[in-house]
Amino acid sequence: MWLSRGNGWFVVPGDRLGVIEEFIAGQGTYIEDGGIYSAATGYVLLDRTNKVASVDPKTRILLVPRIGNLVLGQVTQVQEKSATIRILKIGDEVSTSSFSGIIHISNASLSYIRSMHRVFKPGDYVRAEVVSTKNRTFHLSTEGEKFGVVQALCSHCGRTLELTDRGLACNSCGSREERKIASDFGKASA
Repeated sequence: MWLSRGNGWFVVPGDRLGVIEEFIAGQGTYIEDGGIYSAATGYVLLDRTNKVASVDPKTRILLVPRIGNLVLGQVTQVQEKSATIRILKIGDEVSTSSFSGIIHISNASLSYIRSMHRVFKPGDYVRAEVVSTKNRTFHLSTEGEKFGVVQALCSHCGRTLELTDRGLACNSCGSREERKIASDFGKASA
């Protein structure tokens, strides 16, 4: 039996609807840590016969990063052990919300990294994968050759860095820099 919209309760994205032991996640919902949550603003619809929890949206469904999604973002802050990324695209879709993710030093590369300052700089465009949403934080990884910086700016003059046989170089001021670059650096659109 479906609850009518008048009898369903009003929810916003992130509201808990139930657990996977009692319902299947339907339209307008997502699963996280065994719970079923609303992905839309609207009214809850519970099909108790088929055990499905869904949300009848009253607004456009928000595009939210999920585990396994590829994201493109811009580095906003770099610390010794982490970098903060403003997520611009989720998959092929442009994000209209202001989500941020964190790349921890342990998820930056398959190789040892001493400091995040060596592999990312503010303003760099980065392709990463969402590996966790623990504590409502988007944890990102750039491990693997297709992940990392796809476009970088010179730390000295702000011009675009070019990939040469000896690493990244600025054609304007001659600076040479280090980054964790993606295999298609300079070819991918940022």
